[in-house]
Amino acid sequence: MTKASDLFVQCLEEEGVEYIFGVPGEENLDMLDSLSRSKQIRLILTRHEQGAGFMAATYGRHTGKTGVCMATLGPGATNFVTAAAYAQLGGMPILMVTGQKPIKKSKQGRFQILDVVAMMDPITKYTHQLASADNIPSRIREAFRLAEEEKPGATHLEFPEDVADEQTDSKPIKRSIARRPTAESKAVRAAVEKLEKAKAPVLVIGAGANRKLTGRMLLQFIEKTGTPFVTTQLGKGVIDETNPKFLGCAALSANDFVHKAIEAADLIVNVGHDVIEKPPFFMKQGGTEVIHVSTRSAEVDPVYFPQIEVIGDIANAVWQMKEDIVPSGRWNFDRMMAARAAELKHSATLAGDSRFPILPSCLVREVRAAMPADGIICLDNGVYKIWFARNYPARQPNTVLLDNALATMGAGLPSAMASAMVYPDRKVMAICGDGGFMMNSQEMETAVRLGLNITVLILRDDSYGMIRWKQANMGFKDWGLTFNNPDFVKYAESYGANGHRVDSADDLPRLLRYTLDTPGVHLIDCPIDYADNDRILNNEIKELSAKL
Repeated sequence: MTKASDLFVQCLEEEGVEYIFGVPGEENLDMLDSLSRSKQIRLILTRHEQGAGFMAATYGRHTGKTGVCMATLGPGATNFVTAAAYAQLGGMPILMVTGQKPIKKSKQGRFQILDVVAMMDPITKYTHQLASADNIPSRIREAFRLAEEEKPGATHLEFPEDVADEQTDSKPIKRSIARRPTAESKAVRAAVEKLEKAKAPVLVIGAGANRKLTGRMLLQFIEKTGTPFVTTQLGKGVIDETNPKFLGCAALSANDFVHKAIEAADLIVNVGHDVIEKPPFFMKQGGTEVIHVSTRSAEVDPVYFPQIEVIGDIANAVWQMKEDIVPSGRWNFDRMMAARAAELKHSATLAGDSRFPILPSCLVREVRAAMPADGIICLDNGVYKIWFARNYPARQPNTVLLDNALATMGAGLPSAMASAMVYPDRKVMAICGDGGFMMNSQEMETAVRLGLNITVLILRDDSYGMIRWKQANMGFKDWGLTFNNPDFVKYAESYGANGHRVDSADDLPRLLRYTLDTPGVHLIDCPIDYADNDRILNNEIKELSAKL
């Protein structure tokens, strides 16, 4: 016979779990004791459950394996809600384990008790209360299976303390060998025929394409056919964006050069489309036709109703299309490439402006120059995300971690920490606004304690700048969105990290190089000027692209 909490940890070990991120409470103590004897799983103690959830989700995003996090009942479980939604909408596999009071006999009434399973139901793929130790192996196997199955997402198990103390003769269930189904050959043939008859096809690469091997197959398809490609924000890096066939990233909702490039197409191959992202094009009756290539069939709505669907493993589907297609001599991509050239010309006019406080265009240029091709930037959420999505060429998959799904603030720092754990030999930078950074800034202590090598670049404008920008766009007065900040250099040093401040435009490249090349946790306080956002993003780009 085995104690239930010991069996639970054995099942996690059978799944290949390396880390559990979390803040244990009284109701987790049996599991914590069992975990202390594991030679495989390392507990990563965080300072807030939300940070633990973001770290687990980012681990899943990088590896494709389920990230595991742990919290107590009640307030610990409620602190997981944002992380659950972040993983669920963003397609990141996680398992949240929460404790609970004894469910068979309790002397504490309803103290701290919420229906956590019901709370998690709308924001997870699977949620379950363990009522018997005998069921632990099957429930854990099911949670991992569903978390990792397309589309990946969040799962949750509630582990009451009386169940954790039970004895059982159950044993862990081994992982099954499961392969995604391949696309049906007739669907592939139909797609290829449509492509061969087109005059100006374009690829749109979305969130679902950001998986292992997909980029390799897409690159081979592009090299054979010469087809240009666009990415969504969550599709960045699937293919090296210094590729001459790259047309840009759809960071703005409309009226950008990239939208003009898409309008020049007479056929769109939409790879890995996820309805969580606003599409960079809207379909209309009699308009440009669309081929939907994904692991899941299209969710049809008034602006998305593809004519052909190629459903199955995306990498395999693209490979089949590449093998079958004969490039057409009638294809003409001149209008698309002209739109890209116009965008690059406009961006070049902004790049040389070295005013201080730093302008977003200058910031993006300097960060790209400092980061190696495999370096990872982890963006929190703010208006700077638009600048990085548009102007930062991603060289490899999952090297630009931004959230264009839930788009929560507070994930930038924990995401960078998990990235540094998964890839300890790569350069990692968190890029956060002052608002987003302060939402989980306590995890600086965790990063220092873990001995991580990360740079935290804080873009300080002393306000919630994204909303302030929108407020101005809507003609409202500037009100209610400014605040004061701590001395970020001293704040970093109080955690045992290294604090730095940018005092001029010339300071920035020097500090970026120094912090990336020097071990430890580094924070850079960088004043930023968003005064030209409205002129550039709302007016200039719209006017220039409209002339094409």
